[in-house]
Amino acid sequence: MDRHLIGLWQNCAGTARRPRLGALALSAALLALPTSRAAAEPFVELLTSEGRIVLEMHPAAAPETVANFLGYVDDSFYAGTLVHRAIPGFMVQAGGYDESLRARATREPIDNEAARCLKNRRGTVAMARSMASRSTTSQFFINVEDNPHLDHVRPEPGYEGYCAFATVVEGMDVADRISRVATGPAGMFAADVPLEPVVIGDAQRISGPIRVAARAEEARGQEIAPATSPKPSQGSTMLRRPSARRGTP
Repeated sequence: MDRHLIGLWQNCAGTARRPRLGALALSAALLALPTSRAAAEPFVELLTSEGRIVLEMHPAAAPETVANFLGYVDDSFYAGTLVHRAIPGFMVQAGGYDESLRARATREPIDNEAARCLKNRRGTVAMARSMASRSTTSQFFINVEDNPHLDHVRPEPGYEGYCAFATVVEGMDVADRISRVATGPAGMFAADVPLEPVVIGDAQRISGPIRVAARAEEARGQEIAPATSPKPSQGSTMLRRPSARRGTP
């Protein structure tokens, strides 16, 4: 509590004739304090079999997407789910299947906020979906390289993009390592499934340590910028791929 509030507390405590007004003044002053960074931009810790990854949410850029993701976190939905796609130089995808590659039941899909969110740069976290624009549920992916071909271009089929709503502030080395594991076919997937299962043991909200918050601030200034509406391009955004290895999440 700073000196101003200490003085206010002493004044309130010494005002015997008006204790009710004193208490109200103190409450108003406390409510006027700025909220913590962790409350404004929550942090989520993913404990994977390959190591710890900390994500910072960006609700100002994608409010519905962040609320949806945190809802799954708070429900312990991600505990025991697999990283079911790992592609070096592209991304790692998780959040939809259990350790037997059975799909988990999800809530109703939400709108795609790709038109206003972060860009799909290295270290951002985006929601996966089918080719239908309103199909975002629980699956997410971590971009291990810049993937501008996944950004929003315009609201037409094939151009809507994928909504990046968070950034990795600790454990990017873990994401990189996961992207390079040996993969192959498994279950319903023809390729890219880690042959040695990579499991999310738990996902939970955490307070943002000062070192994490400072690193996130630096990352925001240097790497992460809100998405802007790029000029229309020729052809589908899903075909604008730097490499044949890169597919759509």
